[in-house]
Amino acid sequence: MKILLIEDEKRMAEAVAELLNQEDYQVDVKYDGTSGLEAVLTDNYSIIICDVMLPGLNGFEIVREARINNVKTPIIMLTAKSDISDKVMGLDSGADDYLTKPFEVEELLARVRALLRRSNPQADGLIKVGDLVLNKKAMVLSCSTTGKEIRLPEKEFHIIDFLMANAGQIVSKEQLALKVWGYDNESEYNNVEVYISFTRKKLTFLGAKTTIKAVRGMGYELREGIL
Repeated sequence: MKILLIEDEKRMAEAVAELLNQEDYQVDVKYDGTSGLEAVLTDNYSIIICDVMLPGLNGFEIVREARINNVKTPIIMLTAKSDISDKVMGLDSGADDYLTKPFEVEELLARVRALLRRSNPQADGLIKVGDLVLNKKAMVLSCSTTGKEIRLPEKEFHIIDFLMANAGQIVSKEQLALKVWGYDNESEYNNVEVYISFTRKKLTFLGAKTTIKAVRGMGYELREGIL
């Protein structure tokens, strides 16, 4: 999935883009309204995330021009303003959703997923790695080898979802802390090992051949079992 992020605050743009990249989205970043609108009109994106206050054209103008030019891509507007009138203006301009700064990372990701589901009902379906099958809608993990399944608690769901999305790659503790808790501080960093242990117990219960392996000094890797 390809996402366009139009945000003039460079540090924020880079942080949001990194989080989206960790979710396996490809992200293009534009830092002003003029280049942002050009990207909107000339490229094909699954989602557009657009700040309101931008150099050159503002977010409202970008959305209006996009809709005038028959660009149907779902658009989330970001703004530091919380006035109802600003939200109404954004939605009336053609935006699909509106998020006020500061916002929680998980809320932005949830809104992205929700818009993708609306525009592509298959975008949030099943993930398969080895003999594991994750139903993201139901948060249910099953094993094709044994036929067993289990509903996952939220944090363990996010851990196995991230590991399955990056199967065959080493995922660091820092990446997992950011994915599961939305920020990286020492207490949550230390919780990663605890929740990895919980998730491994779920795989043992399922009788899965696919396992979570610790890679010393680097992180964790989901390794496919033999079907």
